[in-house]
Amino acid sequence: MPVRYDLGKFEEEKRRIRVRSLKKKALVASSRLSNSLRKRRVSNCQFAHISIDDVRDEEEEKAVNAFRQVLIEKELLPFCHDDYHTLLRFLKARKFDLHKAVNMWADMLNWRKEYGADSITQDFIYEEYEEVQGYYPHGYHGVDKEGRPVYIERLGKVEPSKLMSVTTVERFLRYHVQGFEKAFAEKFPACSISARRHIDSFTTILDVHGMNWMSFGKVANDLVMRMQKIDGDNYPETLHQMFIVNAGSGFKLLWNTAKGFLDPRTTAKINVLGNKYQNKLLEVIDSSQLPDFLGGTCSCPNEGGCLRSDKGPWHDLELMKVVNNGDLRRSCSYYEDVDLEVKSIVSETPSSKFSDDLVSNSGFDRSTSLSHRDYINNLVSNSPRFERIVSSTQIDIVPSNDLIQRRSIKNVVDFAYKVVGYKHKPRYVDELSPRKEDFLQPFEEKLKQLEELVLALSSKPSKIPQEKDEILVESLNRIRSMEYDLQKTKKALFATASKQMELEESLETLREGAITAANSCWHVIVGDSLYSAIRSDN
Repeated sequence: MPVRYDLGKFEEEKRRIRVRSLKKKALVASSRLSNSLRKRRVSNCQFAHISIDDVRDEEEEKAVNAFRQVLIEKELLPFCHDDYHTLLRFLKARKFDLHKAVNMWADMLNWRKEYGADSITQDFIYEEYEEVQGYYPHGYHGVDKEGRPVYIERLGKVEPSKLMSVTTVERFLRYHVQGFEKAFAEKFPACSISARRHIDSFTTILDVHGMNWMSFGKVANDLVMRMQKIDGDNYPETLHQMFIVNAGSGFKLLWNTAKGFLDPRTTAKINVLGNKYQNKLLEVIDSSQLPDFLGGTCSCPNEGGCLRSDKGPWHDLELMKVVNNGDLRRSCSYYEDVDLEVKSIVSETPSSKFSDDLVSNSGFDRSTSLSHRDYINNLVSNSPRFERIVSSTQIDIVPSNDLIQRRSIKNVVDFAYKVVGYKHKPRYVDELSPRKEDFLQPFEEKLKQLEELVLALSSKPSKIPQEKDEILVESLNRIRSMEYDLQKTKKALFATASKQMELEESLETLREGAITAANSCWHVIVGDSLYSAIRSDN
């Protein structure tokens, strides 16, 4: 019986969809307008001499300034990390919860110290790189239409067992961290200058064509999990957008199951596409920047093709001169001891230029940044001991190898205390009685504060009460039990999803086979009929 369609209802449904679409567009336009009214355009301080635009949200800027002040008070802000956008990324990662962001920041600094991340680009050489590329094709290739680096992985060609035979998990993780450090030192600054806007995130493409999930063993899974933890904890908010291409129906089913457990902000950045992905990629990336195997027009002539070329503005020699001469690759020796050099005065020190450079790299207003040198100068100039040295030997304290740019204010001040002689009462204080009270006053106030803290701590019990200790132990046991159950559930879920993928692929194979068989039967029947008809005519 033929199906009857109510054309009136069909037109009404189309009209409703159109109205909903118009309402959605109006809401998006309204939110963009309100956001633009709350944003202000400033010159990017890191690249001030090149005039790079930097649009900042007023509320975000207030949050970043508050975050920065807390880090300064806690002595957790090395100069090399004193950057507006770096602080903003950590705030976004913790949804602007200041307490959580501070803890995350402190953990990051500790991890960098223990892992040696500050010097990993010089200290670590990944000798097995060429072999690894053969079993794990990946690399940077060009930029998207907004100037971000494009990172590509061909996961369908990964051979986990062979990969682990030419490298180790620890060495691969160090190579991974080294790649991030090079991105922040070279790729992001070069892209920022090239695009004339601040860049600190990637556009990523994962090609899963031919990927066999069952070939990924425990070692490979652990490697991926550790990489994700390193990225999330220490390089947050660096993914702008991800495209997973050549995804089959089984992968889409797995993704629809898994994304329910992920942060909506993360899932909004990930686009899972089938084998008709080219137009979507070309909306974001110009064809000249996209390899031919992904629908672009680029076919790099070098050995290994596009993924070995590392194509991008960071290979422009003139542009990289600007990056290096602009002192954008600030070294970070936060954990080294301070060593100020005392040099003879031959000519006037260009302190004004030094002060300007100190402020220009921070990303914050001059009024909030220009305090380090002035503070030290005041501290030293008020010291009788230093006055005696200067008057007798004609020397000055000057920064060694852009020291102020590489050392934390804590260590600089500690050294200044040693120079001034604050650890003990200077012998010159009695000779200059008008300065004696001013000299000792801040230390008396600090001593009072310490005494109050000691009294407050001594009034508290030294041990946790027995009943509270038992409650705490019981809670920890419950948490461990829940974590164990959660791990079991995750494993079961992964196994179920894998089975679903296999069943889906089997069903597709059966459907294709059934269609092929039906077509062949139809041809046989038609041929027999024609043959019979011809014979009857004869």
